[in-house]
Amino acid sequence: MEDRELAGLVASGLAYGRVSMILKSVETVLALLGPTPASFLQTADPREVRRGLKDFRHRFTPGSEIADFLLSISALQKEYGLMGNLVAELAEGRPYLEALDLLAERILAPMGKKSHLLPKPSAGSACKRLHLFMRWMVRTDMVDPGGWRMLSPSDLLVPVDVHMHRIGLCLDFTKRKSADGRTAREITDGFRNICPEDPVKYDFSLTRYGIQNLTGCSLFQKLLN
Repeated sequence: MEDRELAGLVASGLAYGRVSMILKSVETVLALLGPTPASFLQTADPREVRRGLKDFRHRFTPGSEIADFLLSISALQKEYGLMGNLVAELAEGRPYLEALDLLAERILAPMGKKSHLLPKPSAGSACKRLHLFMRWMVRTDMVDPGGWRMLSPSDLLVPVDVHMHRIGLCLDFTKRKSADGRTAREITDGFRNICPEDPVKYDFSLTRYGIQNLTGCSLFQKLLN
């Protein structure tokens, strides 16, 4: 599970830009970490990790930033056993988005700077990549591997990008013109009215229609009914 957490945070953190570039960058980072990323980072010299990523760059993200990101996650895994245990602690008695804010703070604090790899909900953005990571870790089906039991799929928010925003507008779940945090909550509420126990389950299947700009509302209504 520790390996899944690390791979998920790397893949979601780098999930911006062209798909081919994302896949190449994620593959490069995971190749350095080997078949058991968590074990590798627990025993690796931090200088070796930074040296191994010194020539890496994914658009706005240099190798030094991804190295610090990995080392911070590894330190938290060493402290809590699983990142999921930290999430459980943060979610105790707190609203979901506040817990995610604190999770981002804990990961980013040792880095000593803001990072594009992990957005904070309190900043107002849709935080698509963070919500994508949470979807991977909390839901369990043929799309999402799951593994965390401390949260329910009903807690999750839809990862909203330009494509899901287009779908949300088409379905009249939101009228907002920008894909920000409020828009993500409105779109999630729209899906929650249909499936309160798992509103995010539509994300993977419907996003493809948004990418292809097939936004015929009658089609979507048929799919959702």
